[in-house]
Amino acid sequence: MAALSGKLTKKLVEKLGPGRHGDGDRLYLVADPSGARRWIVRVTVKGQMNRKGAPLRTDFGLGGADTVTLNQARERALEYRRMAKQGLNPRFNTAREIPTFEEISQQVHIDRMPTWKNAKLGQQWINTLRDYAFPKIGRMPVDSIGQPEVLMCLAPIWTSKHETARRLAQRIKTVLDVARSRGFRDGENPVTATRDGGVLPKVAKKPRHHTAMVWRDVPEFYARLGEQSGMAAKALMFTCLSGARTGEVLGMRWDEIDGEARLWTCPAARMKMGEDHRVPLTEAMRALIEPLRDLRSEVVFEGQKRHKPLSNMAMLMLLRRMGVEDATVHGFRSTFRDWAGEVANAPREVAEMSLAHKVGSDVERAYARSDLLERRRELMEQWSAFVTGGILDTGVGT
Repeated sequence: MAALSGKLTKKLVEKLGPGRHGDGDRLYLVADPSGARRWIVRVTVKGQMNRKGAPLRTDFGLGGADTVTLNQARERALEYRRMAKQGLNPRFNTAREIPTFEEISQQVHIDRMPTWKNAKLGQQWINTLRDYAFPKIGRMPVDSIGQPEVLMCLAPIWTSKHETARRLAQRIKTVLDVARSRGFRDGENPVTATRDGGVLPKVAKKPRHHTAMVWRDVPEFYARLGEQSGMAAKALMFTCLSGARTGEVLGMRWDEIDGEARLWTCPAARMKMGEDHRVPLTEAMRALIEPLRDLRSEVVFEGQKRHKPLSNMAMLMLLRRMGVEDATVHGFRSTFRDWAGEVANAPREVAEMSLAHKVGSDVERAYARSDLLERRRELMEQWSAFVTGGILDTGVGT
């Protein structure tokens, strides 16, 4: 939106959309697409020139519009212009109370608590900063943190704990971005400059592979599994048939199941991608879980405590007791994917959506809104028939 002429009003400050909106005398309200709003003033400091010999014009933040009123912004802008006219750089001659990095971090943590899936994730977010950033830059004013300070936090763990360092960098960047949106910083985020400038060495990402059973061996294993007693065996059988993740299966509740529609909807809170995922229930899956209704538990696969699910390790421990050392529970997802591609010749998008993976770019997903439920149902029925020893002819020799 183009800059407005004339004076702003309190109502306009609250209503104006993204853009830079002028109040006159080079005072602007900057509204970001995210909804953050901040005040800036552009001044020309007497006697200071740029590289081309022209008067140096500089933008200074005056604070966020949520904490600095229109009148306060005008007063601060007037103060800055007076200093600039006297040849004084406002950056070094104003007595503003700039919060420390730790103070801003703690506020960001509080503000974002409702957005995390659970309290544990929120605690991990602030703990990373507490352990690796606060000891070095926590007490520094947030406007004094540049690349040297960012490197001071990242360099010691960049190669030895690369994944932690990568998350730390993202969290420092978030804190500094918020500080800028509130008028406490100016210029480029030093984390971005550090990353894009190739200052830190490249670290090869170590692939993480879950050991998976060969798909040809699954029917025999499933038959052995059916001979085992206990809830862990039933949960693992369902995991094999559904291709779902451990946490998704163990947290499964009866109110998530639509028996008439033969559908299980796993809520976003338990999904890795943070979106509800519909799982078609095959006849084999239904035959496995329906008898468990007699337990009258809130969860499908109840553990030792009433209405509480099995332990996360229950299925893996069962595998080990059965003498299966070369496979993991999560690996059955890979087993299904191999079978879907090599045997069923399933289209990529159908196989990937069956595993609740994102398919295509953000733009492609914006237009392809179907989750291909019925095509996935057909594929899962074929997989169930194969696993349980059904009549599916794979066409592949053993």
